[in-house]
Amino acid sequence: MKVICGLGNPGERYRLTRHNVGFRVVDLLADRWGLTGEGRLRDGAAVLEVRHAEHGRVMLVKPMRYMNRSGGPLRAALRHTDVDVTSDVLLVTDDIDLPLGRVRLRRSGSAGGHNGLRDVIASFGTDEFSRLRIGVGRTGEASSHVLATFRPDERDLATEMVAVGADAAERWLRSGIEEAMNAFNGIDLGG
Repeated sequence: MKVICGLGNPGERYRLTRHNVGFRVVDLLADRWGLTGEGRLRDGAAVLEVRHAEHGRVMLVKPMRYMNRSGGPLRAALRHTDVDVTSDVLLVTDDIDLPLGRVRLRRSGSAGGHNGLRDVIASFGTDEFSRLRIGVGRTGEASSHVLATFRPDERDLATEMVAVGADAAERWLRSGIEEAMNAFNGIDLGG
């Protein structure tokens, strides 16, 4: 089984914020695959499981605690599976150090100042898992920026970036992290 986990904050108030691009990628994948509903709540995470014709068994996960508490719900959702976090998990999150219009996939690495990633790393005791960072840019104070919605002039590009993120996640499922990195790390829709 492969797992795609999008990070975000639960609740309508945060749905379209910069911090929730991870949730939006997971939601778009569910839509593409004809899955309905938010998924069943499992130990603090919304979980949808599918046996996909092309990708095999896939679990889509959205931790339903606030961003900086994402690790526990993800770990709990995977507790009764045979998933190896170092090879079977792709974490999707926002990145203020990437400009809007860019994505970056990595095989592993530090949290880079991202509290959601930091909590996942602490919960699993490793930073050896694939991640897909969606650029949301940076203006002003970081926490205010990520908790704000995209400006009207950014919304189309943000929606396009979510679609690119979903494409990258599907490439990861189909071909692995190296091929996904080669195909998507050079994309710059904003430039």
